[in-house]
Amino acid sequence: MTRVLGVDGCRGGWAVVEVEAAGPLCPVARFEPDMRAAIASGATIAIDMPLGLPERIEGPGRVAEQAVKRMLGPRQSSVFSMPSRAAIMEDTWEGACRVALATSDPPRKTSRQAFHLFPMIRALDALLTPDNQHTVFECHAEVAFWRLNGEAPMPTAKRVKGVPAAEGLAERIALLVRHGYDAAFFECRPRGVPLIDLVDAAAIALIARRCAAGEARPFPDPPGRDARGLRVAIWA
Repeated sequence: MTRVLGVDGCRGGWAVVEVEAAGPLCPVARFEPDMRAAIASGATIAIDMPLGLPERIEGPGRVAEQAVKRMLGPRQSSVFSMPSRAAIMEDTWEGACRVALATSDPPRKTSRQAFHLFPMIRALDALLTPDNQHTVFECHAEVAFWRLNGEAPMPTAKRVKGVPAAEGLAERIALLVRHGYDAAFFECRPRGVPLIDLVDAAAIALIARRCAAGEARPFPDPPGRDARGLRVAIWA
């Protein structure tokens, strides 16, 4: 059967959970240093990383981020607002803030949390084209959990002051078990994959299933496009 991938960024690379596109999940987890081979394979991939990069930002972040924040209630702080493409291409936070101010309305700097994602965003952007992006979908872990939780935000946070929270992780693992994962899957992790990233990638893999089946919904709907023709939307 066709396999699909849920991907979450982690230190030094990517946490990947591969599942069957339909039927029993049969999940396999691994660490990948980059996404070149996965994207080249043509597999359906849902990935928790911004993909479409607008030239200018109108309002608090990309339209995709604005569209999902309002659904997440107390979990909306997990959605980082991204600046313009030119700001993301800057190598320093000071440079990114300067360009972000010049390419946003109202003028807005970028956060340090968002800036730390820029190298991974640039790496993905270099691999994507309008031709291959039809199999690669931007996702967000908390939006995935919102969908899996009956379109309701998760009650507790999975991070508190940047530290993984046992209660929030247990809550999400329990939800994933209800959606077909074995609890034992989360007890033995690949080297280089923290539990919090494994849990997120597992949720995103379920959204990859929805994408492959044509059931996932984009936010906004219809998706926007950046100057390169890449979709600007978060799918769930």
